[in-house]
Amino acid sequence: MKFSLLALFVSAIFLTHGQVIQQAVSGKIDHLENFPSQFVEARNIDVWLPANYDGKKKFSVLYMHDGQMLFDPEISWNKQAWDVDDVATKLMREGKVRDFIVVGIWNAGSKRHSDYFPQKPFENLTQLERDSVNSQLSRRFSQDLVFQPNSDNYLKFIVKELKPFIDKKYAVFTNQKNTFIAGSSMGGLISMYAICEYPNVFGGAACISTHWIGSHTAENNPIPNAFEDYLRNNLPSPKNHRVYFDCGDQTLDAFYPAIQHQVDEIMKSKGFTAKNWFTGYFPGKNHSEAAWHERLDIPLVFLLGK
Repeated sequence: MKFSLLALFVSAIFLTHGQVIQQAVSGKIDHLENFPSQFVEARNIDVWLPANYDGKKKFSVLYMHDGQMLFDPEISWNKQAWDVDDVATKLMREGKVRDFIVVGIWNAGSKRHSDYFPQKPFENLTQLERDSVNSQLSRRFSQDLVFQPNSDNYLKFIVKELKPFIDKKYAVFTNQKNTFIAGSSMGGLISMYAICEYPNVFGGAACISTHWIGSHTAENNPIPNAFEDYLRNNLPSPKNHRVYFDCGDQTLDAFYPAIQHQVDEIMKSKGFTAKNWFTGYFPGKNHSEAAWHERLDIPLVFLLGK
């Protein structure tokens, strides 16, 4: 039986004032609709609070991108989700991680790529290289465009607007040691960029299936080299930062292992060791929320482990 796209989207969802609301299996979600910003388009924020959150004891904070894909597969576009609440609850009950809340930042749809694409590496490209990237992305999105990353403003939104709100509204630790950021694919790139640009704000980053190619082709693509050069010059100190990378080798993840190995060498050259850096390789795993859910416990324990 065939269903229209609209019917599939409307079925099995919850709406409040026309907005889709995720439902947590464990704990609760505070849905902040159309959170305003001077730097980027307003977007929804889902703050997940564990069942043992009572507003008295302070918790660490994990900021995660693509917030609409984190908790509830029933309302996601592909019927998959990270199920962060389930994984985090299990780890906390087992005493493997410190208590923490999750701030899920919804992406801005068509603006996702420009919000998440690290801006300074792009701006360091030559004009010819920028034109090549523009051409690749135009083909990918089937539209004429002059691509311009907006990630510096996106990070300003998180650091200067969202984080102060979270710090004031919730019982959380506000220091770098207890503030983390994570995402997958383009969300992995912006998490890497965040800890490099704001090393005094974020103590750890999980960059999952990091989209090192930036577009959707590896041919004549200057982006990976630009990201690697940026890392050589901007990685934070290994003394008080933890960085997690991983990738599979199927579907879109097939592009990543070779580049990730090069990034691993950069990490070593900058003094990162097993104490503060981990790269996981997962043969046979693809580029999907289902795959990221399967191994989410690994970066959570690495960043937030007791």
